[in-house]
Amino acid sequence: MTTEINPQAATPAPVAPKNGKRRKALLSLLVVVVIAAIAWVTYYFLVARWHEDTDDAYVQGNVVSITPQTIGTVVSIGADDGMKVAAGQVLVQLDPNDAKVAYEQSVANLANTVRQVRGLYSAVDSGQADLAARQASVQRARADLKRREGLVADGAVSAEELAHARNELAVLEAGLRSSSGVLSRNRALVDATTVANQPQVQAAAGQLRQAYLNLQRAAIVAPVSGYVAKRSVQLGQRVQPGTTLMAIVPLEQVWVDANFKETQLHNMRIGQPVELHSDLYGKDVAYQGKVASLGLGTGSAFALLPAQNASGNWIKIVQRVPVRIALDPKQVIEHPLRLGLSMSVNVSLRDQNGTMLAAAAPSKPVLSTLAYAEQLADAEALIDKVIRDNLPAVRG
Repeated sequence: MTTEINPQAATPAPVAPKNGKRRKALLSLLVVVVIAAIAWVTYYFLVARWHEDTDDAYVQGNVVSITPQTIGTVVSIGADDGMKVAAGQVLVQLDPNDAKVAYEQSVANLANTVRQVRGLYSAVDSGQADLAARQASVQRARADLKRREGLVADGAVSAEELAHARNELAVLEAGLRSSSGVLSRNRALVDATTVANQPQVQAAAGQLRQAYLNLQRAAIVAPVSGYVAKRSVQLGQRVQPGTTLMAIVPLEQVWVDANFKETQLHNMRIGQPVELHSDLYGKDVAYQGKVASLGLGTGSAFALLPAQNASGNWIKIVQRVPVRIALDPKQVIEHPLRLGLSMSVNVSLRDQNGTMLAAAAPSKPVLSTLAYAEQLADAEALIDKVIRDNLPAVRG
């Protein structure tokens, strides 16, 4: 019996050639991944770990509200939204007629008080003269009574005449006591004083000072230089003290509040340099600043309705803390910013010499104005003039 052999089954299967291209591609990819990992690690340790950045940052600044200090009717408005104003410039003028009448009455009252006080000094002088005359009369009456008492025994003076002498002495002594009391009262009003610092004159001067300030405050001035915003006052409006009429924004005093995550604050210190970019100017303008302060609480802690996490359905959320960034004033003048603009903030953490909290209290006011300083000085000069004009003229 013969067996047939299939020639195809007897032939061995050919071996698949190795894929050299695939191996080279995988090897190249591995090299790229390793190089990228090394580059990233190098970048992190040399650069990235010394920087913290955020886009949750906005321009902030002082918004100075302009409010009247007295009641009045608006008769003129000196500036509108967007206009630049200088410190001391009149922004709103109230009707000054009522204040002017009160001021003139106060001037007349001070002048009259000065003259009345001069009368007190004259009364003291005349009272002293009157007291001296009454004392002389009493002494004379006492001597006369004593002489008459010695003559009664001889019958040279009658008992009736002696009684009249005693009555006359009693009347003179009563007048002496009354004159002494009046002199004491008048002297108490002027002792250790001059006309200028006598209490009645000081009270009248205080009324004039207040009336003068009310007249000056009818012209509402700008406390700082800046740009007008949010004007709401209208002509003819009757305004009350404390009513917001407009606002002034000094754009050269702006800063940036950057809201960093709480996990980004570990190495952040006051004084560290900051680079900022505004969406208004893009990457073409880079602002240089410094960390001015780290917030004392998260945004939720100072919210109107603080979060209440004492519940079963609690989910941890990374909180954000506002960090104030002080800007370079020269750059702010060259490239003005607006309140509320978005900023990109990058803080360099290499300098660790600063503190997380302010180390000392400020040695001078953070903000101040001299716009109202001259008002009281002018009032004092006016008071001195009124007092001098109502003192007796010096004759040469």
